[in-house]
Amino acid sequence: MRSRSLRRVVIVGGGSAGWITAAPLARMLCRPDGPDHCEVVLVESEEIGTVGVGEATLPTIRFYNQLLGIDETDFVRATQASFKLGIEFCDWGRIGHRFFHGFGGFGPPIHNRPLWSYWLRLRERDPGIESYEDWSTATVMARALRFTPPQPGEPSPANAFDYAYHFDAALYGRYLRDYAVRHGAQRVVGTIVGVQTSERNGFVEALHLSDGRRVEGDLFIDCSGFRALLIGGAMKSPYEDWSHWLPCDRALAVPCERTDPMTPYTTSTARSAGWQWRIPLQHRTGNGLVYCSSHLSDGEAAQTLLANLDGKPLDDPRPQRFTAGRRKLAWTKNVVAIGLSAGFLEPLESTSIQFIMDSVGRLTALLPDRDFAPSLAEEFNRQMAYRYESVRDFIVLHYKLGERRDSEFWRYCADMSIPDVLAHQLELFRETGRVAIIDPEGFAEPSWASLMLGLGLTPRRRDPYVDLVDLDSVKRHLATVRSAIRRTTQAMPLHAEVLSRIAGG
Repeated sequence: MRSRSLRRVVIVGGGSAGWITAAPLARMLCRPDGPDHCEVVLVESEEIGTVGVGEATLPTIRFYNQLLGIDETDFVRATQASFKLGIEFCDWGRIGHRFFHGFGGFGPPIHNRPLWSYWLRLRERDPGIESYEDWSTATVMARALRFTPPQPGEPSPANAFDYAYHFDAALYGRYLRDYAVRHGAQRVVGTIVGVQTSERNGFVEALHLSDGRRVEGDLFIDCSGFRALLIGGAMKSPYEDWSHWLPCDRALAVPCERTDPMTPYTTSTARSAGWQWRIPLQHRTGNGLVYCSSHLSDGEAAQTLLANLDGKPLDDPRPQRFTAGRRKLAWTKNVVAIGLSAGFLEPLESTSIQFIMDSVGRLTALLPDRDFAPSLAEEFNRQMAYRYESVRDFIVLHYKLGERRDSEFWRYCADMSIPDVLAHQLELFRETGRVAIIDPEGFAEPSWASLMLGLGLTPRRRDPYVDLVDLDSVKRHLATVRSAIRRTTQAMPLHAEVLSRIAGG
């Protein structure tokens, strides 16, 4: 039987999305000595800029890098990266209030029940008890500006946390470009002026470039950003609008000079009609404002952003318009959309780059041959729809909960209807103290608990099993864990010291 394996994969668009996609595909498919060699070709235009807001990530990026065999020290040095233990939220639940979404849990459970459930029991007796965050190793480390990677061995506070990175997205794209080219990917620089489709089945056959070149392929991956050149243009896949639940539709991004201390976390500060991010890098700080244009003008947004920088701006704010939502079919015929062409959810929980990596992972698992069995596209679309909706609900949670009513924007968010699944999750926690995990591959129970407790949602009742455990033993257990976390954290180096050692080689 003749092989029907793919002969050429064409990626449209460079930047982070294109090269995050190209690197693993080149590593997997570009084997000149193999019987089914496949070319990976990326077409990008140097005339088209990229959106540089995705500089904060989730811990799963480490597995992507490890899969590619990337050395962490080399990566951190090349991308001006810093380490990220979570996100500090300021003024979200109410003005003047802060809470932390740390990467990891809240210490070892008691009889298979999470530690924060027992903390709720103790708080009923002692409203002045320390915050539940004192039992999150990542949070305690972040507050103390400490960092070291988790230490292997028996479970302990030294490995009861996870971490991700902040990095310069443009540098990361170039880093992966070099990697992909070393592993056989071909880079074509040119501007696409036409897309040729088959009269027989509507598949994309080739791209036409402005200089007359023609780029043929079997599988085309659309990483063209909001332009959605192939998936929205040639394939006309409809876009599902989620702006009812996520009304922010614009963003401004600007770098500023680095200031100390070097925080090992992202900061998200709620504003009158959106929120502002702060992302510390080795060479600068990334900043931006995500906002709703119905409640804040572009000029007011720029003033708000620039007035709240902690360093001198290094550029003018760069604008971006968007509509929260996703393509109903991210895989149509022989076109797969990855990145902004597939959908957009604001970077409140640093999921933009993770969506790219999720998409690439699922595509490689469902890689088609030249016959493009429809069931592969159906499964890919099912999985990605599930992922987008799960993350959407987690982000909507930030806006729906809380006590802010100081602007029309926040009053709208408090009153808006929410997806049925999210409504169920909130009601379950409010009534019983249980967390419903709808997507096992998405945000885990500690993350949901961090957000709901941090935004002021206190359960009316709790798991009755928690009340069966001897109260004195609970107190001793929590005191032991808290003390161990503090001792472990105090022995760690400062985050800035770790980065200085890496930068110095």
